[in-house]
Amino acid sequence: MWFKFQSKQDRPGQLWRLDSAVDIYEDGKKGLIIKAELPGLARDDIKVMVEDNKLSISGERKLESDVSDDRVHRLERSYGAFQRSFRLPTTVESSQVQADYADGTLTVALPLREDAKPKQIPIGSAS
Repeated sequence: MWFKFQSKQDRPGQLWRLDSAVDIYEDGKKGLIIKAELPGLARDDIKVMVEDNKLSISGERKLESDVSDDRVHRLERSYGAFQRSFRLPTTVESSQVQADYADGTLTVALPLREDAKPKQIPIGSAS
């Protein structure tokens, strides 16, 4: 279920890795939450897709247009397109997935199907 960003820079032959911290945890009885750190990205540069029980997070981190190669002294941040995907558990209601992005963090809520939520079973008397 864990994944890593990988990106290809515009320059041929160079592979850039965009490693982003991701937390995946259960939200009580409601479902799963995925939080991905995507600092420096605009909301419009991120795409979240659910298809065939697979969640994909993709986008592009763009180099500022006012920076030219002849003026660069050092580039340590990664730029380019990225995609991370993982298989959803069968207990997730994929039609109800929601995503929010604020302060550089993407939060994806994956609610459980009603029939997958824990239920207490009443105990009857045997008489």
